[in-house]
Amino acid sequence: MPPKTIGLIAHTGKHGVAELIGAVVEEFSRFSMSILLEKETAKIAGKKSDCSIPQLAAKSDLLVVLGGDGTILHVAGQLGDAMKPIFGINVGSLGFLTCVSSADYRKAVESIAKGRIAFSERTLLDVTAGGKTSIGLNDVVLSRGEVSRLVRLRTSVNGEALTEFNADGLIIATPTGSTAYSLSAGGPIMTPDSGVFVITPICPHVLTNRSIIVGEDSSIEVEVTERDYPVFLTVDGRDPVRMDVGSVVTIRKAKRTLSLAVMPDVSFFNVVRQKLKWSGSNL
Repeated sequence: MPPKTIGLIAHTGKHGVAELIGAVVEEFSRFSMSILLEKETAKIAGKKSDCSIPQLAAKSDLLVVLGGDGTILHVAGQLGDAMKPIFGINVGSLGFLTCVSSADYRKAVESIAKGRIAFSERTLLDVTAGGKTSIGLNDVVLSRGEVSRLVRLRTSVNGEALTEFNADGLIIATPTGSTAYSLSAGGPIMTPDSGVFVITPICPHVLTNRSIIVGEDSSIEVEVTERDYPVFLTVDGRDPVRMDVGSVVTIRKAKRTLSLAVMPDVSFFNVVRQKLKWSGSNL
C-alpha cells in the first residue's frame, strides 16, 4: 500500500538541492500525495514549515531524504521513538543507503506513489556511555582523535574478556556500517540480514588483532584504559565525546529497527558491485 503522507528532508548544503526539492514536491503533487517539509528544507526552497525532523516523522508515513548516506545517518539519529521508513535520493553518486540518483527522481516518486518499493530492515545500535544512550545505524568508533599515538581499549563480549586493543581506535559496526569506516579499516562486508556485529581495530599494534564477528544479541563493552592520551567516542560520525580513563561504553542491539526503503530493482549486491567497481576479471 502506498504511503499517504510523505515527509521531505534535504541536505541544504548540496548544490542544486533547492531546485530538486521543488521538482520532487511537484512530482508528488501529480499523484495527489500529501507532502510535508522539514523546516530547513522548506526555507531553502522558499516555502514555509516549522517542523523539526522528529515532528515531521511523527506526521509522516515515509521520509524521503535528499542527500547522501551521511544525511540519512543524520536523520536516523534524530528520529528517536518516531522511527519511520526512509527512502534516500542521492544528490551525487549512488550511495550504500540511498537507492536512486537525483536524475531518476521521477521514477522514484512514481514507485513510491504506486507502492512499488521494498523495505530492508536494518539493525540499530543502542550505545550507552556515561549514563546516556544514543542510537546508531552504522557504527560506534572509539579513537585517539588528533593525537598521533596509540590508545588502549579493553574489550569484552557478553562479560568475557576479548582483549585489550592497543591501536588507533576501535570500530563496532552493524551490517549496514560494515561498508563504511569498518571496511576502510580492513573489516568484512556483511549483508544487511546477516544478524551480526563486527569489531574492527584501527591500525592495531599487534598484527594478529583482526576483525571479529559476533552475534547481534551480544553485549559488547569497551573500557578506556589509556591514561596518557584522550579517547573520543563517536556514533555514526556525530560530534565526538571525550571519554576519561575508566569510562565504559556498552553496545547492544536496539529494540527498534530502521526500515530502509529501496527500489524493487536495486539489491544490496547490485549496490556493492557498483560502489566497489566489481566488474569481474578480464582474464
